[in-house]
Parts: sequence; C-alpha cells; structure tokens
Amino acid sequence: MATIDDVARAAGVSISTVSYALSGKRSIKESTRNRVLDAAAHLGYLPNASARTLAANRSQIFAVTAPLHPDTDHSAHMVFAMEVTKAARDLDYDTLLLVHNDALDGMKRSAATSLADGIIVLDVDAHDPRADLARQLACPVVFIGVPEDTTGLVCVDLDFEAAAALAVDRLVAAGRKRIGLISHPEETLSRESNFPLRFLHGFERHVAELGIEHVEITPRTHRGLEAVEDVLDAMPDVDGLVLNTNVDVASSVGAALALHGKSVPTDVSVIAAGVTFSTARFPVPFDTIPLDAHASCSAAVEMLARIVETSASLPETTLIPPTYIDQGSVAPAFGHAPTPAR
Repeated sequence: MATIDDVARAAGVSISTVSYALSGKRSIKESTRNRVLDAAAHLGYLPNASARTLAANRSQIFAVTAPLHPDTDHSAHMVFAMEVTKAARDLDYDTLLLVHNDALDGMKRSAATSLADGIIVLDVDAHDPRADLARQLACPVVFIGVPEDTTGLVCVDLDFEAAAALAVDRLVAAGRKRIGLISHPEETLSRESNFPLRFLHGFERHVAELGIEHVEITPRTHRGLEAVEDVLDAMPDVDGLVLNTNVDVASSVGAALALHGKSVPTDVSVIAAGVTFSTARFPVPFDTIPLDAHASCSAAVEMLARIVETSASLPETTLIPPTYIDQGSVAPAFGHAPTPAR
C-alpha cells in the first residue's frame, strides 16, 4: 500500500505539502496540487484518515512527553506543545500530551497499549532517561532536543552552538570586546536542560577561540536587574550582552542597564539568542536569534510520520541553522569601523 511518503517522493514535495494538497487545509499552487494528485492517483494512495487507520491498524495519535519541572518556562513549554499539535493535525494525527513528572511511565504506557503510533519528546535533558527508554521501545520516538548521547536516536533542534557563535560574531564585528552572557537559572542548568547547556558551551568555545574577554551569569531571580548587576560587578566595562534566558529576565535588561547609566546599543549592544519569545514589544527591542518552535516541531512531526508510515528509521540528528533578526540593538563601538559579521 502506498504511503504519504511515497506520494511526496513521487511528486517531489514535502509530506506536509501532500497533506495540504489532499485536504485543502491550506492554499498551494495549482500546479503543485495537480502534481500531488497525479502522484497519489498513480500510486493508489488512500488519503482518507480512517481508511489509512483501518488498513494500517494505527491510532492516528502521537504522544507528546513534556513533563513539568519547578523551573519550567510555561510560555515556552506551551508554544512547543501547540506547534507539535498543529503540525500533527496537518498530517491528520491527533496528540496526547503527557505532562506527569514520571515521564518514563507515560512513554511505557503509550508504547505498551498502542495508544499512540509514535512519541515526540520535549524538554530534553543532557542525560535524559527517556533517551535510554526510547532505544528499547518498538514504538518510534523523535526528540525535539539533543541529549548528550544520541546513539540510536532521531533528534531535531536549533543549532544552539552555531547560534551562540553567531551572536558573538555580531558583537565582535561591531567592535565589542567585553561580552557578558546572561544564561538560564542555576536550577535549569543543574538538571542539565539540554539547550541552555549547548548554548553555554558554544558560547564558551567561541569566545575562547576569539580570545574575547567575557563573563557568564546565571540569574538569581526572575528579574533582569539583579542579572545586570551581577554582570557589571564582574565586568564593569562590559560593552556587549548575549541573552539566552527567559522572557522575564530579558524584558527588563534594557531598563536595568539604564539604571546604571548605560544605553542600548551605544554603551552596551544586546542580542537575545536561542529564545522562543519576540523582543519587538520590549521597551528596548533587541536583535534576536530565534528558537523557532514551528520549524523544529514541524520537522520532528514530519520525521515521526515518515517513520510510522514507512516502518523505517535511521538514527539522525538534524540541526536547524540559526537566523538573525535585526532590531537595532547592536551598534559599532565608539571609534570602530564595523566589519561584516561571519
């Protein structure tokens, strides 16, 4: 029986484009729609969800394991859960959100009862026990996040190391020589949440390669005032800041700098990097390297759907290249002729 992956390959389009063409949920070019329809007809593909479910003995449900921790950023948590749900619906799958602290139990039940056709893993830690469990389950699993050991796993995420390097390069190109990083709270780093650690390590490696004077701060509270004070205590003449932190801290950094007589971007240039939130409505908008939940969740769901429908899975890690949004919060240092960023 032909699968949606077969149709996508024959038509030369993505799985989601096939779904849009067959369901009419989104507008696509007529030529593309016709190409998909021709491929589906030639292959004898059954687009009806119930027909596929009966034929393949599937539930058309993806389980999403996203346990809540005391330090969970709830706004970012829900953004990812919603983007997974929307991407799944585009491919005619429903989602079942598993938020219990015992994430292993939820995954085991989903796999043992065939409650779900596959599992998406969110909020990944560096030494996440769900990684070991995923290697043992017959049920396909895709991680949005990258644990330290990716052996046998399928993972997708932003390239946080590259995002950190891009932020540093932009500041260095503007002549900034003393750069501070405001990271996530110590509690988040202590439980080894994968993305703050990957960003931190990428930042540390790149500033070391460039020989840049730097300081790293973990916020003591959910306000930017204390974080900025800690940066200035450690490096009074800081002239560049990278924010890989939560929205509460980031949104108050501009005001905190102003209290110390420092303006953005003249005195201190600022970049928010690897973040899910927009800074456009901050009192002082910051240049941003976004963590695009839509991009990573859509890619992960398409991978999982392909594995479910083809019963073929090859371990792979897909890192999404970072992009840069200019909001005017980086400016050349006094007396510095700007150089192109790498």
